Formats: sequence, C-alpha cells, structure tokens
Amino acid sequence: MTQQNHDVPDTDTYDAAASSLAGQVDNSVMAELLSIRSSIDNIDATLVYLLAERFKATQKVGFLKAAHRLPAGDPGRESAQIARLRRLAEDAHLDPAFAEKFLNFIIGEVIRHHEAIAEDHQAAAEWK
Repeated sequence: MTQQNHDVPDTDTYDAAASSLAGQVDNSVMAELLSIRSSIDNIDATLVYLLAERFKATQKVGFLKAAHRLPAGDPGRESAQIARLRRLAEDAHLDPAFAEKFLNFIIGEVIRHHEAIAEDHQAAAEWK
C-alpha cells in the first residue's frame, strides 16, 4: 500500500539550510529563520511518525471489520471525531475548518484502506 515518491529527497540528502533567500537577507535574520524552520522540520517528522502509528491502528480496525463483514466507514464515529477535532482545534487556536479538512482526508484514506482489506479478505475466503 505504501508508495515511494521519488520526487521528494530522502532524509540523507535533505539540506535543512536550503533556501531561496540565502544571500538576500541579513545573516542574523537567516539564522533565526533556519532555527525556526528546524523546529518545523522536527514537528513534520513527528507528524509523519504519528500518522504511521495511527494507520497501523486503523489497519487493525480494518482487519477486524473485514473479519466480521462490517462496513469500511462508520458515519456516526466519523461525525463524532470531526466534532471532537473541531473543538480541540478551537482550544489550540487552530482553524477548525482546516482541522476538519485534514481529518476528512485521513478518514477517506482509512476507508480506502479498509475497503482494500475487505476485498483481500473476501478474495482469500473465496479461495478456501
């Protein structure tokens, strides 16, 4: 299910100091910018690992749903999660609409994965 994007450099070739602004702004401004960007890079890395853990958990849900012939989506759960995430976003001073779009994207991917798991499970059951 995982695809590699060969257009994105891997972490071994990533240059944290890469910037179109190099040489165009004062060195102290550039140093501060790079420092802040370093924090952003760390947060991005954490997000990737958190999403990976989340998808490992949702994959288990997908296998459980497939084994018991449950639907891939759960609109009641999804609505509750969206409302919860919107409240959390407001508390965190994050745009709730952005948070909802982000969660909807994740939910869509999870459902797509669950449908694929169900299809694989069904195909395996037919071979028995």
